[in-house]
Amino acid sequence: MEWYYVLLIVLGSILLLILLTTYICYKIAFYSNNKKALVDEVVLPNQKIFNTFREQIIQDVTDIRALPYQAYEIKSFDGLTLKAKYYECKKGAPIEIMVHGYRGNGERDLSTGIKRAFLCQRNAFVVDQRGSGSSSGHVLTFGIKERKDCVAWAHFVSQTFGEDITIFLTGISMGAATVLLASSMDLPKNVKGILADCGYDNASTMIKKVIKGLKLPAKIFYPFVKLGARLFGKFNLEETSPYESVQHSKLPIIFIHGTDDSLVPCQMSRNLYNVCVSKKKLVEIENADHGVAYLVNPELYIKELNDFFNNL
Repeated sequence: MEWYYVLLIVLGSILLLILLTTYICYKIAFYSNNKKALVDEVVLPNQKIFNTFREQIIQDVTDIRALPYQAYEIKSFDGLTLKAKYYECKKGAPIEIMVHGYRGNGERDLSTGIKRAFLCQRNAFVVDQRGSGSSSGHVLTFGIKERKDCVAWAHFVSQTFGEDITIFLTGISMGAATVLLASSMDLPKNVKGILADCGYDNASTMIKKVIKGLKLPAKIFYPFVKLGARLFGKFNLEETSPYESVQHSKLPIIFIHGTDDSLVPCQMSRNLYNVCVSKKKLVEIENADHGVAYLVNPELYIKELNDFFNNL
């Protein structure tokens, strides 16, 4: 066999290996099977984060399922059907557009949040992000495309409920990153503030942390993840970041984070707070792991939230 045939085979094999590794990284990091959220059984991941409050979360989901709601849907900028549910506590009250986390859905991640919103005398507009819950799509983009969906929902809520209705954007985990990314975009004037609960400052930093947590070299595998986003997810993972967005936001932002967060370090909210140029507040909930700050200390959470938004 001629040497150049051998060279072509070797190069082809290397290219195939690169593409295969890239595709596997894409599937692990970004692909969603988009299973329906509404099933009889309340399914929570078997993770330490959920275990302490498992029964309470299940009860909250059960309680919210019993409440009346209005279903809404819109089309995303790229043709997906996005869905949401509106729960009314008090007619004419401020509306929280609530955004869930990575591989979650509105029902699982935000049923407790709906109860919290009601205690704050606010209505809850709970969205299923693209590729999640009842919304269509199969690609999770860590807020890159979701931020545009968030802006679209804000305009929809403003048009549907009236420009005199106060709107807050609230998000947890990747949902927090999503609303922070949206904070520097073209939002309706009646969006008055943002709650970011345990959000990350940069998706690439977050992904590298997860890779290291798997005992793999981030320098080797992160480029494959980034390439997978480009080739198969059709988005640039490093197009922007919450860290960049809060340096241009004009909206008041309250950052809330558990000091014992084992997934998204509390330092990430500290980083965001330090560079945020708008009115801001950082609340650290002692001994709270990822996404359970409210459950650990609901009294402090509500007090800080009300103090911040009532004094805008």
